[in-house]
Amino acid sequence: MTVTLTRASAAQEPLLQNLIQLYTHDFSEFWAGTPHGDLLADGRFPPYPLDPYWNAPNWSAHLIWRDGDLAGFALVNDYAHGPVAVDRSVAEFFVVRKHRGGGVGRRAAELVFDLHAGSWEAAVARKNLPALAFWRRTISEAAQASNLQESDVETDRWNGAILRFDWRPA
Repeated sequence: MTVTLTRASAAQEPLLQNLIQLYTHDFSEFWAGTPHGDLLADGRFPPYPLDPYWNAPNWSAHLIWRDGDLAGFALVNDYAHGPVAVDRSVAEFFVVRKHRGGGVGRRAAELVFDLHAGSWEAAVARKNLPALAFWRRTISEAAQASNLQESDVETDRWNGAILRFDWRPA
């Protein structure tokens, strides 16, 4: 299995928005009982605000490929969910269900982290327990990660776990 990562361009925004529809559908189960995650009149979820990923420094969008087939995406920025600044943050990360459980997500995450040495953050919504298990395992088992710290935050800005760590590409 070969997992690769390519940087997405603004011209690929329609492709990324399609993947975000799948991502939002998966994530919508965690929004039950809230005003989030409702479909629009056309049967689609609202589009994700991607403009900063094409224009802002330290923000980028990436496509994940498995053996040449599109398998997901990753959005990276420098937004810290907690009070301490970070160099980079995993804003959104998605692997299509077909490619989950076989190491695609782990390898894709490592490729994303390898793009930038320094302090990283992965914030996980409180109800997304599968994602929390994935990030704990992926980060704690990576030789390139150090100083893993996990905090449980419940503020107006964030509700869930924040995993902070340092990454040094191999």
